[in-house]
Amino acid sequence: MEISCIVISHKKASIDVLEKVWQKDLRAAIEGLLSFKEISECAVLLTCNRVEYYVVGKNTLQALERFSSQFEIDKNCIEYLRNDECLRHVLRVASGLESMMVGEDQILGQVREYFHLSKSLGGVGDILNLVFNKAINTGRKVRNLTGINQGSVSIGSAAVELAEEVLGSLDGKNVLLIGAGEMGSLVANSIANRKACTVLIANRTYEKAAELAKSIGGKAVRFDMLEECLGIADVVISATSAPHYILRKEIVEKTMENRDKGMLVIDIALPRDVGESVGEISGVTLRTIDDLRLVSERNLRKRIEKIPLAEKIVEEELANLKDMLKEIRANSAIGLMYSSAERVKREEILELYNKISAKYEVNESILPILEDFANSFIKKFLRLPTIRLREAAKNGRPEIIENVEYLFGGEELVSDYKDEKTEEREAKGDICRN
Repeated sequence: MEISCIVISHKKASIDVLEKVWQKDLRAAIEGLLSFKEISECAVLLTCNRVEYYVVGKNTLQALERFSSQFEIDKNCIEYLRNDECLRHVLRVASGLESMMVGEDQILGQVREYFHLSKSLGGVGDILNLVFNKAINTGRKVRNLTGINQGSVSIGSAAVELAEEVLGSLDGKNVLLIGAGEMGSLVANSIANRKACTVLIANRTYEKAAELAKSIGGKAVRFDMLEECLGIADVVISATSAPHYILRKEIVEKTMENRDKGMLVIDIALPRDVGESVGEISGVTLRTIDDLRLVSERNLRKRIEKIPLAEKIVEEELANLKDMLKEIRANSAIGLMYSSAERVKREEILELYNKISAKYEVNESILPILEDFANSFIKKFLRLPTIRLREAAKNGRPEIIENVEYLFGGEELVSDYKDEKTEEREAKGDICRN
């Protein structure tokens, strides 16, 4: 058993690449991964600046390379991580150490959300269940012990900071926020906490826009009034989860014809909300997630002293996770031994009972006695192998566990395997041969 992952993130991929590999159909992604014979478990993680796939199985890197061939992107944008590197990565992601905005809180919720979604779609088994729960707990621990998430640390707050840099100040400006979900709320709260400006909030569900606007002292507008609001907006920040463009070139171009001032448009959605051609319109300045990198670098400098302690916690939790995975692996092999013994036990007890009852005329009341004897025998006989398997797991000797898994049916069964009784019955002609 091994665990591996594909990582396509802001560190190596542009917004164009991320948009290409974004999975609109999570069920199809899970089913696609599970269709590989090498993969027994899988989970997907999608955020505005990362697309990741986690799998459990055998020869997983080869399977992931075949899976990723469908993306049609530069291979240099893709990272493949296996075992310790993969485990360390998911703990760092949940802790905010791999985020564009180091220490952000949103990634922890996103890890939790996509873990549960992947689980509900049948991708998550015992291994990934343990891994993602450990990642979530590690993320909480890092934030509680280091304070790495203190202050405004999010893509939403970075978008507001970028708007300030471009315009000098947001004081007195009209800001149109499109989207009242989690990211939109982060933008709205960041503006409300820091700026004296007018905030208009548009959302397809008007009630959500009204609720958010009320909480920050803004104004909700109906989605069909979007063009009208564009006419007065100095800044437009779009952060919806729509699968298509919200702002197209023709809409913005029409708006700009009736304006005598410029417009800053910041698109922090993935997939993107704003057509790339909008940036070609005279008077429009278009910024995307890619443009937040400088803000990210400044944020990193502010929090750099928190990182060593966060990384130390991650390494401690990684060691603990590896021990827990070893225990799961040992328990799996032990379970195979006992399951195999249980199958043989049932057959042997029935055969022994038939022989005894035929010779000594005993009734079925003897069956519990025979079963108790067999259970005691199995327990004592497998006690030492059980101890040795746990020692092998603890001491990092996976080859012993793999051999036990193979011997007791953990691998594909040998197709021509027959037990002794089957061979005896075949010899007597009781079983038809093909």
